[in-house]
Amino acid sequence: MRIGLTYTGSDEKHNNYVRWIQQQNADIEVVKLSVEGGDVTGCDALVLSGGVDIHPSFYGGSVHYDEKPEQWKEDRDKFEIATLGRAWEQGKPVLGVCRGMQLINIVRGGTLVQDLGKQGNEKHKYFKADKQHMVMIEKGSMLFGISGEKGEVNSAHHQAIGQLGEGLHVNCRAEDGTIEGVEWADPGGKPFMLAVQWHPERMFTNGFQDRELYMNIRNRFIEEIKKTTAQ
Repeated sequence: MRIGLTYTGSDEKHNNYVRWIQQQNADIEVVKLSVEGGDVTGCDALVLSGGVDIHPSFYGGSVHYDEKPEQWKEDRDKFEIATLGRAWEQGKPVLGVCRGMQLINIVRGGTLVQDLGKQGNEKHKYFKADKQHMVMIEKGSMLFGISGEKGEVNSAHHQAIGQLGEGLHVNCRAEDGTIEGVEWADPGGKPFMLAVQWHPERMFTNGFQDRELYMNIRNRFIEEIKKTTAQ
């Protein structure tokens, strides 16, 4: 099994994803995908990782907003947008994490809240460590079947989904209403897709109690890859 993982820009953060995905399983190979190399065509699935803000030009936003990065990485944006498109064209399962969820929403024509503001950032933005908060999961959603009704997750973001992209469905929210997860509104005939705003790969390394919100997600993703490759 070969799983393509987009590069976050940090080896330490990248390796968190690798450990979470592999679980010491030698049969799972994690392939680094970045502008420097790697192609999802040779992979069985795609994980879109977290990282720097997506350039506002890709969703019609302003380049002037609070907490904007010192430098965007438009080459990464273009690469990942193209990579996601190929993954979907080829019917591969896709899992989005933080920025990865935001990228999926943008590709589907959605927008972002460019900054959550002082109050929102106090609950969600990384400062010296990940924040922690509850998420409420919608009954009947795919995520509900994977993870249950609610749980505590980590948080390290100052942006969020604004206008929802076409064909997407919100499956969970934080207590302040921030969108925390999306899946297909109608999954019929489409490859598996799940995206979350939190960082399950760091919940794994930090030993969060609510394993349903990081291990169950990983395990379901692996199951879906096996179904796809067995066809």
